[in-house]
Amino acid sequence: MKKIYFSLLLFLAANIFAQKNITLSKDQLKDKIMGGWAGQTIGVTFGGPYEFRFEGTFIGDYQPLLWYDGYLKNTMLNNPGLYDDLYMDLTFVDVFEKYGLDAPVDSFANAFANAGYMLWHANQAARYNILHGIKAPNSGYWMNNPHADCIDFQIESDFAGLMTPGMPNTASAISDKIGHIMNYGDGWYGGVFISTMYSLAFTSNDINYIISEALKMIPPQSEFYQCINDVINSYKKYPTDWKQTWLEVQRKWADDIGCPEGVFAPFDIDAKVNAGYVVMGLLYGQGDFTKTLEIATRCGQDADCNPSSAGGILGAVLGYNKIPAYWKMGLKEAESVDFKYTTMSLNDVYRIGLKHALQVIEKNGGQINGDKITIKTQQPVTVKFEKSFSGLYPVAKSDVKWSDNKDEISFDFEGTGFVLKGETAKWNSSAAYVFNTELYVDDKLIESPQLPCNYTTRRYELCWKYDLQKGKHKVRLKILNPSKENEINTDQAIIYSDKPVNGILFNDAAAKKK
Repeated sequence: MKKIYFSLLLFLAANIFAQKNITLSKDQLKDKIMGGWAGQTIGVTFGGPYEFRFEGTFIGDYQPLLWYDGYLKNTMLNNPGLYDDLYMDLTFVDVFEKYGLDAPVDSFANAFANAGYMLWHANQAARYNILHGIKAPNSGYWMNNPHADCIDFQIESDFAGLMTPGMPNTASAISDKIGHIMNYGDGWYGGVFISTMYSLAFTSNDINYIISEALKMIPPQSEFYQCINDVINSYKKYPTDWKQTWLEVQRKWADDIGCPEGVFAPFDIDAKVNAGYVVMGLLYGQGDFTKTLEIATRCGQDADCNPSSAGGILGAVLGYNKIPAYWKMGLKEAESVDFKYTTMSLNDVYRIGLKHALQVIEKNGGQINGDKITIKTQQPVTVKFEKSFSGLYPVAKSDVKWSDNKDEISFDFEGTGFVLKGETAKWNSSAAYVFNTELYVDDKLIESPQLPCNYTTRRYELCWKYDLQKGKHKVRLKILNPSKENEINTDQAIIYSDKPVNGILFNDAAAKKK
């Protein structure tokens, strides 16, 4: 007992010693908050034209990337759907503003689930879950959300870091509550990691330090940690060649398991891979705003959200006033424009963001004396370990069959799980029709999914089941109310089993059996 007590004292003493206070003026604090919000807005606008146009490859140096005066405002007005990471951020900021720092998780979940904007991947899957009675955190849990490891909370966690300057553990507590609405495992870690880098941007201008300290928040046994650690080590080995590091990430981490759009495809919206691109932009950019945005964008895949994260973090490090004038061309004209689907502009969030940061500082032991802000900083504490899709490996695609009268979809497979891909809602559809269905596996009723034809309330996949006994199975999705005006589109299911397949050796092994 004495040894335990002594160890506890040493632990507490170490943490007390590790804590330190930093002092900023209110103007300095606001400048960094503004830099974070402006930086991510600039980054997502810059990368917008290249979003998922480069899958499984990077953008070559010979291709110039577009930027000009007025581009920001024009994009905000005419391509509002590009800013899904911003309007999700602002939804959560608005909830804090209305209900305070202790707002319950349901207030955040209901706010975005009932909002009028379009969503995709983990966000849309979570929205459907919430609207059908599956509350957070179950709405983001991988058994209920095939996109649990996707990038969603990673791209909308900026607010958590910008309202917790120097307090990464407070940022992770916010991420725990809100991030599990739509993500789990590596998808959640993406938000913890990004928000921590924002938080640390208030205490250091050393990019390498910010990244390495933020990674301490993530459990080392997670694939997210291992991927980012590989990027850091590759940067040390190839400090002038970001493409070599990109190739290392592609070689080791690019095979998606969860997201049905990324399985057996070059498309990759996985959080760890895209977070790797953010880190590559920050490391190889070396504090230069232009290089950071260029590299984060040229890595491809989610090429708007990654420079948004990198630009926001570097913007917080530099502060608004030190973001180069070239990148702020047209920003003043855009700052008063409300992001579509919201009642909040950049000017609003600059003001509200400062207000929330001051509240969090005081709540966590800091002090505000006039213009002098004293922050009690925190040392990063590793969050809990989570893993999505444990023991599941995609092994095949299966064609599906339609019944003659188009009221049943069926397929047979051998394995431990499946996802039936498909859609019931056309782009931007506001149709009120809802298909009522019944899902049977091996003639047992599993669930009765409702499949809306409205794009904002649609189910992202038709149905799935992951926890089946290994063996042969028969799947039937019965459509109880077929429609001539609306349709269900599907032609393929993804099949999972408990062991991975080596595709290179697959035909070789089959040939030897003949």
